[in-house]
Amino acid sequence: MTIYLIRHGKTEANERHLYCGSTDLSLSDGGREELSRFCYDIKNVRFLTSGMKRTNGTLQILFGNVQYEVEPRFREVDFGIFEMHSYEELKDTPTYQIWLTGDNDANTPPNGESGVQMRERVLQAFSELQEDTCIITHGGVIAAIMEHLFPNENKNRYEWQPKNGCGYVIRGNTYEELP
Repeated sequence: MTIYLIRHGKTEANERHLYCGSTDLSLSDGGREELSRFCYDIKNVRFLTSGMKRTNGTLQILFGNVQYEVEPRFREVDFGIFEMHSYEELKDTPTYQIWLTGDNDANTPPNGESGVQMRERVLQAFSELQEDTCIITHGGVIAAIMEHLFPNENKNRYEWQPKNGCGYVIRGNTYEELP
């Protein structure tokens, strides 16, 4: 089975370095322009998106009017009250400091979800794939999948996170970077 994991194009939140998981943003003008330069030759696969505007928009730009399905379990982590705020805006906030302290993958932001919770739902959805699939999703989702599948690479989730519009192709127990 071959699985393609592609991160959505840039949004305003990416450009402004804001936490953005559950906020349903469209691609920015720069994100759309950047994606128009990519050329993926991916055919005869099942296409999935997380259902967010930014993933659906990326699919449209990269692959045109292909049929696709929405799998909301491939959505990014929900940053709760930290959504649409930057580190600079939050750095002196006590609740933010608590979230960052210790194991911030296990810590849950207020009104959000932890990285552990996100990873569990993503890996459950991933385990159900049974055919060649191209998933247009989010950086944290891709990182969770890659970290799980390739633990011997000794990369953390930030090292696995591809640039916008990029990703990985997984074939069996090997992978290649895209594009």
